[in-house]
Amino acid sequence: MNNVILKAADLDGYLTDKDKENIRHMNDLYDQAMGVFREIQSASDTAGRDGGKEKLIPLYNAMGRLMQEITGNEAAIKVYSFQTPRETHAEVSRLIAKLRDVRTQHHEFLYYIQRAYELLFTLAYGGADSTRKNYFLVDTPVNVPVQNYAIHKIPDVDHTIENSVMCVMLRGALLPSMIMSKEIQEYSSHGYVTPFALFRIRRDDTKKEHNMEYILDLERSFFKLEELNDKDLIFADPMNATGGSLVTIVKYLVEQGVKPRSIQFFNVISALKGSLRIIRALPHATVYTLWMDPVLNEIAYIMPGLGDAGDRLNGSDERKPSRNIIQLIADYGAGITSLYRAQVRTIEETVLGSPGGNGV
Repeated sequence: MNNVILKAADLDGYLTDKDKENIRHMNDLYDQAMGVFREIQSASDTAGRDGGKEKLIPLYNAMGRLMQEITGNEAAIKVYSFQTPRETHAEVSRLIAKLRDVRTQHHEFLYYIQRAYELLFTLAYGGADSTRKNYFLVDTPVNVPVQNYAIHKIPDVDHTIENSVMCVMLRGALLPSMIMSKEIQEYSSHGYVTPFALFRIRRDDTKKEHNMEYILDLERSFFKLEELNDKDLIFADPMNATGGSLVTIVKYLVEQGVKPRSIQFFNVISALKGSLRIIRALPHATVYTLWMDPVLNEIAYIMPGLGDAGDRLNGSDERKPSRNIIQLIADYGAGITSLYRAQVRTIEETVLGSPGGNGV
């Protein structure tokens, strides 16, 4: 088996003493919150639940202030709710609340993920040189008394987005990567469709957070090193827990001689520890996240988190081996594959045009 393995101890080696102190402080605050969780869980009436809520509010406010203070000193971590005007925060908070909610159904979850990545795209590229505009001529359906046209202008981000390659850390990252690629296509004045590089990476879930291993399976990945050199590598994964998968992939590429122009990581929710690990291990990487969560549990899941985002996006696999990437795309159905037609075609060409091309 042709695997590349990274260990959690290697990741923690990148953290500074101050990072570790901040993480311990955050863990202490969250431990207090979990004590209140137990009170709420055992509450026998609404009054008990409401009392727990009142205890949680100052704890969550304290964690939020601490995360804002920590990330405020890190130019490479961009948190939507810390970077944007206060008027926009309610929309994002409600969106994250819907994604977390156990009652949110599959079709709703897809809708909110799509909205999340539209906001993340704006966070990364909406502030581009505002003096440069692209103008679009649009044919409208109105043709009486004469064919009507409209002019629309958007920021000119061609120079920023048209060197991009979507790097897919497979399964849960597949649909978010397609959404980001579609956003790039829509904002490009040339209709640029990103190439795709597909990586089969997993973490060893028999291990705990402190001794976790990240395993990159090169035999079931599809990419060409020469097509990644001097490119803007974009990774889109709904959850960034430990940062291990991204660091494993990028470290491998760099060791093979790839020199990216930039590395950008887009998450709906990112754990504080995972974000810090990434920017310490990869000095040229930027993390864009819609929301930051405070801690990880012992099995390296984000808390409070939203569960397994991959299963909530793709559905869980009922049998082994797990579905390959072509099967995942087929299971999205006609609505998704039609909306992201250009992205699906590019992914299929990448997989089926490679040796052993359906093993992802």
